[in-house]
Amino acid sequence: MWNDANAMADGERPASARCSTDNLVPVPGPMPEARIGPNAILQLAHVMEKRIGCARSMKVMRKAGLGALPAGDCMIPEGDAVALHHALFSCEGDLAGDLVRESGTLTADYIIAHRIPAPFVWLLPRLPAWLGARMLMMAIGKHAWTFVGSGHFSADGPRAFSIDRSAPADWVEPPASLYVWYEAVFERLFQRLIAPDMQCCDTTCAGPVTRTHHYRLDRAPPR
Repeated sequence: MWNDANAMADGERPASARCSTDNLVPVPGPMPEARIGPNAILQLAHVMEKRIGCARSMKVMRKAGLGALPAGDCMIPEGDAVALHHALFSCEGDLAGDLVRESGTLTADYIIAHRIPAPFVWLLPRLPAWLGARMLMMAIGKHAWTFVGSGHFSADGPRAFSIDRSAPADWVEPPASLYVWYEAVFERLFQRLIAPDMQCCDTTCAGPVTRTHHYRLDRAPPR
């Protein structure tokens, strides 16, 4: 139910890369950095330019160590997106959360337009909400690596999920805005594909900083 452009299955290599050395024992080395979809940066950059202007956006990009935007036709190192979140929070403070939330909404819109086949986009809103939510959450789980990278995604039924970033070797603690981005992406996906009044809430208990966040999707209470 999902199209992962430019993604190669684990362990798959083009025929030109296969040779007699395939039987050699590999030498242990550092794991390659996980890669995620480029819209994690592209949509945020678009929102920044629109909301804070080109000069301030360039300042954020330079602080993140990003000399240019990704081309958009291949996956990117997840560390680039994490660095951008840190730089945005450092430069823009409390405004970062609003910018990230808007970019999460746009990312979800891109996923619906370009990664989910049109027949499913048509079908899901017409199914009973419980069934549509179950199908959507299952599809997200299969393709979670495209947005969570080396983190771990786990679903707890059709309307609850967790994202654990305790394993990834992020160079510093992931900023709160990264978890806001996850929340915004899921909320928009479920609003457009399941029910327009769906809300996604980070239910992680307040307290010591944690890299595991828990989320819940529910229908908004009637007014």
